Amino acid sequence: MELFKPMDNIENGEEKTKPEGENEKVRCLIIGSGPAGYTAAIYAARANLKPVLYEGLQPGGQLTTTTDVENFPGYPEGISGPVMMEDLKKQAERFGTDTRWGIATAADLSQQPYKITIDDKQTIEADSVIIATGATAKYMGLESESKFMGYGVSACATCDGFFYKGQDVAVVGGGDSACEEALYLAGLCKKVYMIVRRDVFRASKIMAERVQNVDNIEILFEHLPKEVVGDQNVNGVIVHNKKTGEDYKVEIQGFFLAIGHTPNSQVFAEYLDTDDVGYIQTQPDTAKTNIEGVLACGDVQDSQYRQAVTAAGSGCMAAMDAERYLSEKGL
Repeated sequence: MELFKPMDNIENGEEKTKPEGENEKVRCLIIGSGPAGYTAAIYAARANLKPVLYEGLQPGGQLTTTTDVENFPGYPEGISGPVMMEDLKKQAERFGTDTRWGIATAADLSQQPYKITIDDKQTIEADSVIIATGATAKYMGLESESKFMGYGVSACATCDGFFYKGQDVAVVGGGDSACEEALYLAGLCKKVYMIVRRDVFRASKIMAERVQNVDNIEILFEHLPKEVVGDQNVNGVIVHNKKTGEDYKVEIQGFFLAIGHTPNSQVFAEYLDTDDVGYIQTQPDTAKTNIEGVLACGDVQDSQYRQAVTAAGSGCMAAMDAERYLSEKGL
């Protein structure tokens, strides 16, 4: 089902596009959707910036892979991720956001107006650019991960842990993030297995000590997940013991990946300050990058929280910073 096909871009059964190679000038260009991009669009459109938003490779962002969202304010009964993203998109379009299909494949931020190439074909010239391209969770590459995504497989314990209250789960990873996820789940779940590839943690000493001192966390050092198994939902994971060579099943209902995220910042990395992982660096208490008029919001600049509500908040900040910048520059 194509939840995100903009009907106003359809004419005689065909999607309308700009002529290939034709440049277009806009005041505010938003790259990426999801809570950050759509919230930025809502605020930018209400400020009469006439934003153009390109939805990216995954319209709606990571929440479109989430069945239920119960921790976003305003939805007392919860809401499915795809429906929530469609609501945000409709709200942005209500105020005049021009949402389009397309991926930013190149960028020239060396001078204003900034130039963004879409799908290797069209160049958009923009007075301000809001980057909301998110981050992609790293997965093991198991076929069963995709099969059970949203049905027992997750890359966010804070998002989905509540659904496994009182059940048994596994966390894959040996770094600080994996320890944090395991500790969070230990407060909800009956049993948490930590599957660690190495014979020691990569995590800091204090985090390693914390998980080792929690009674309902069992650490499986030198183990590798081979396959997630189940019927409609996950009921176990086949693990390989590297010491003995044995494969066996660990019975669980939730399988959480905590092996890191890759921020989708590669297109802009030549011009923007990033950390050693690739997260775009923003000035404290703002969405401003090292280039004026170029803002970053959501998971592409947030390595700490990675929540829909914090992404939405930073999208608001980015739009307000863009509006102030354009006003100060007389653009």
